[in-house]
Amino acid sequence: QVQLEESGGGLVQPGGSLNLSCAVSGTSVRLNTMGWYRQAPGKQREWVAALTTIGSTNYADSVKGRCTISRDNAKNTVYLQMNSLKPEDTAVYFCNVWPPLSTYWGQGTQVTISS
Repeated sequence: QVQLEESGGGLVQPGGSLNLSCAVSGTSVRLNTMGWYRQAPGKQREWVAALTTIGSTNYADSVKGRCTISRDNAKNTVYLQMNSLKPEDTAVYFCNVWPPLSTYWGQGTQVTISS
């Protein structure tokens, strides 16, 4: 059974930083293209970033230049470093494989950007 558990969210002022973590069990982050997604209040879930098996990265235009996706194969964990955070980054953040599988969604971690 595959499980993904996100953590690291919180309340941060605009311009601040957060490093989100996604601990994965039941599959290997090294053998999957992994993605981060987010869902803001009243909006559909959207893709944020992806990391391929060979280490290539892609980012949504809304976060490009401000976010970095990475993984630790030994810990089987995926990270999303977010800098220069904006109020519009406020959302619940999820990790999943890319493209996402419905059975892999976890609870997510809340990120709130507010002064």
